[in-house]
Amino acid sequence: MAAAPDTGSTAPVTVLVLQGGGALGAYQAGVFEALSINGHQPDWVAGISIGAINAALIAGNPPEKRLQALQAFWHKTSSRVPFPSPFADGWGRRLFNEAAAGLVALTGIPGFFTPRPLPPALALPGSPEAISLYDTAPLRETLLELVDFDLLNSGPVRFSVGAVNVNTGNFVYFDNRDRWIGPEHVMASGALPPGFPPIIIDGDPYWDGGIVSNTPLDFVLDERGCDPLLVFQVDLFSARGQIPRTLGEAQQREKDIRFSSRTRMNTDVHKRIAELEVAAAGLIERLPAAVLADLRDDPDLAVLRQRTPSGPVTILHLINRPESYETESKDYEFSRMTMLGHWESGKADVLRSLASPRWQRHRAPLTGIVTLDLA
Repeated sequence: MAAAPDTGSTAPVTVLVLQGGGALGAYQAGVFEALSINGHQPDWVAGISIGAINAALIAGNPPEKRLQALQAFWHKTSSRVPFPSPFADGWGRRLFNEAAAGLVALTGIPGFFTPRPLPPALALPGSPEAISLYDTAPLRETLLELVDFDLLNSGPVRFSVGAVNVNTGNFVYFDNRDRWIGPEHVMASGALPPGFPPIIIDGDPYWDGGIVSNTPLDFVLDERGCDPLLVFQVDLFSARGQIPRTLGEAQQREKDIRFSSRTRMNTDVHKRIAELEVAAAGLIERLPAAVLADLRDDPDLAVLRQRTPSGPVTILHLINRPESYETESKDYEFSRMTMLGHWESGKADVLRSLASPRWQRHRAPLTGIVTLDLA
C-alpha cells in the first residue's frame, strides 16, 4: 500500500473532486477504485454532471458497496454497445467509436436517457419536450435503485453538487450539510442542454453546472475551514493539448478547453489568496500593541482580520488524457470497450501517482496550497 503524505498530528479531510464529462466519467470510477484500495476513502465528495452521479453512488453507499454501485451503473450505461471493436487503435477504432456514439445519439443510454418520440419543434412551447432532445426519467430510476439517499443525507460523507439556475444564470451548490438531497439534485447537476431538460427544484429550473464551471474545486477551496485537506482532483478534460490538424480535432480541442474549466489557473488564484492571508495574519501579529490600539476601528484592519488563513491543502491532480482515436463525440461514446479503457486509465494514473517518489517524499504544507500532478 502506498503511503500517504505526512500531514502532522491532524489527519486531513479527504476530498474527491469530480469534473463533468459524460462517458469519460468511467475514468473517475477507476480513480475511486484505486484510491479505495490504497486506503483513501473520501470524507467529502463534490461533483458536476457525471461527477455528481459518481459522487452520489459513492456517498449514497457504505464503503463496502461503493465499488459495486459504480460497476452496476457503468455496466448498465455501456450495455448498448457491449461488443469490442476489432481495432485497438487507428482509424478503425475511431470509426468504431463514432458509430457507437451515433447509436447512443439515436437510441439513448439504458438507465440514463431516452430520445423524445417527437422532434422539439412539434411539442408544446415551454414543455420539457420542446426544449430538449432526451428524457432523463430513466436516470431517476437508476439513482433510486443504486443510491441510498437516506444514507447520503445522514451519513458521514459530505456531498456537494453544482448546478445553474436557468432563470437567474447563477451557479448554486446543493450540499447535504444545508438541505435534503434527492435524485433531482443529482439530475439537475447533469442536465446539459439542449440534450437534457432542466430539472425543477423548489419551483426553479436548473441546468448542468458545467455551463458555468465544470469543476467544484473552487467551491471546496472556498468552503474549507481550519482542518488540512487532501484533495484528489479528477478532471475528465485536459486543458493542455496540441494544435488540431482536422476539423474534427478542432471540435474536440475546443471542447477540451471549454470543459477543462482552467483548473490550474483557478488553483493558482487560490494559492495567491492563501499567501496573502498568511502574510496579513503575520503582519498583524507583529504589529506593536500601541499601533493595534490606534487602528482598532480601522476598517482595513478589520477586513484583514476577517481573512484568517484557512487550513493547508494538498491537491493531487489526476487528468484523463485524450486518446489518439477519440473524437469530439468522446463524452457520449458509451461503448463497453471504451468505458473499460477509461476505468483502467483512472486506476493506472492513481497507482502511478501514489508510487511516485515525489508523492512518497511529499509532506503536507503547514499553510497554503500545494498541487501535485504525478501521472
